[in-house]
Amino acid sequence: MEGPVEGSSAAEVPPANPEAVARAVCLRLLTMAPRTRAQLAEALRKRNVPDDVAESVLARFSDVGLIDDEAFAEAWVSSRHAGRGLARRALASELRKRGVDEDTVRDAVDQLDPDQELETARRLVERKLPGTRGLEPAARVRRLAGMLARKGYSGSLAYRVVREALESEGLATDDLPDGFE
Repeated sequence: MEGPVEGSSAAEVPPANPEAVARAVCLRLLTMAPRTRAQLAEALRKRNVPDDVAESVLARFSDVGLIDDEAFAEAWVSSRHAGRGLARRALASELRKRGVDEDTVRDAVDQLDPDQELETARRLVERKLPGTRGLEPAARVRRLAGMLARKGYSGSLAYRVVREALESEGLATDDLPDGFE
């Protein structure tokens, strides 16, 4: 049997106030990790919170600074670039999936300096390079450039960084591919 026993005092409790439910859901989710407004709105939809109540609670949370998509996006870009080595393209995609609007995404990824992105790509290749020794040069290029591509780096940047790394080992790169085939 589900629910309270009929006739008990628990059965007489009125249904939860939708605004209280919305606040509780948002606070619980924000306690676990920062969230975007879109992520919280989706959670409220799943809990069947009426749209007008959800909008009211989300607006209030935004007003008091508990929801700040700009700060979320900036922190996300900084953290994921430093920690995972993700490039602008991958970071922008992740932010869009979290419901961050396009202007905020653009502003957040623009904080990444192209030189910083290049240095991160070089560090990633430097770290993976020793694990490719013993492979054919073309296979090394594919493996290293593929790793960078999965992290959102452009093909031209990936191949440039990989060529530099291989040349620094004294490997001739004239016969290696110039890009993805």
